[in-house]
Amino acid sequence: MKTAVVFPGQGSQFVGMGKDLFENSEPSRALFKLASEKLGYDLAEVCFNGPEEELSQTRVTQPAIYVHSVAVFRLLEEKGFKADFAAGHSLGEYSALTAAGFLSFEEGLELVGLRGRLMQEAGEKAPGAMAAVIGLEDRRVEELCRETGETVVPANFNAPGQLVVSGSLQGVDKLIEAAQKAGARLVKKLKVSGAFHSPLMSYAAAAMRERLAQAKIVSGRIPVVANVSAGFETDPERIRDLLVEQITSPVRWTDSVETLAAGGALRFVEAGPGNVLSGLCRRIKRELEITSIGKLEEIKAFSA
Repeated sequence: MKTAVVFPGQGSQFVGMGKDLFENSEPSRALFKLASEKLGYDLAEVCFNGPEEELSQTRVTQPAIYVHSVAVFRLLEEKGFKADFAAGHSLGEYSALTAAGFLSFEEGLELVGLRGRLMQEAGEKAPGAMAAVIGLEDRRVEELCRETGETVVPANFNAPGQLVVSGSLQGVDKLIEAAQKAGARLVKKLKVSGAFHSPLMSYAAAAMRERLAQAKIVSGRIPVVANVSAGFETDPERIRDLLVEQITSPVRWTDSVETLAAGGALRFVEAGPGNVLSGLCRRIKRELEITSIGKLEEIKAFSA
């Protein structure tokens, strides 16, 4: 049985995240300190003490989750943990690429720091919204998006019957009304600073393309399943392109988990804050063995 390590995206952050790692692990402390130096503010302070409004700012959330995720993964490695594949949800793809050896921690941090700032700026330049739609088939939600006649698209295919849509304020409002009429079990607007994974993020994608062209991306130790392709990726140049596309394209998480399982991964370890991905993975394939690890006690209890 093969093992996949998966990394969470935005929305998994919480005040206090990583504090136990920082206080008890020198390598984790070093990662947080290096991140604060590179970012120009005290990341540890915001992660540990908030306020929540600050931690929830996209420009802060993304590096916070990235640093915490990599810190957890490195402590698992110290215990002898080895993964056969890696994947991450949106921002988590950068954590996966770092864990798999395609990116150094520092390069990943710089990219994530810039990505967070650009996505927040894009949300200010082109205000948009996102909404979760639960209880309709994926294809039906795609049809409803098209029928609005507005800029609104599927942004996250999170699990069967569980999508997130993204787009203009008017487009998302129309989609919410249409999904409710179509019999969705739940339609809920999300607290986000922009229309992520939609055409409204074009500004961020263009600027990230320039930075990614200069990024040092090398051959990794294990394949990564990319959000855009939902396929195993090993070519650094293709990964570079996919990271640009990812900003304006949907996260194909359901297909990604199916790809990992088809490749023989029936054991999943979620490394980082929260347990959002564990819940999604279980909905996608019930037979998966999934462990969520983000706290020191969970790392200590884990057996590789």
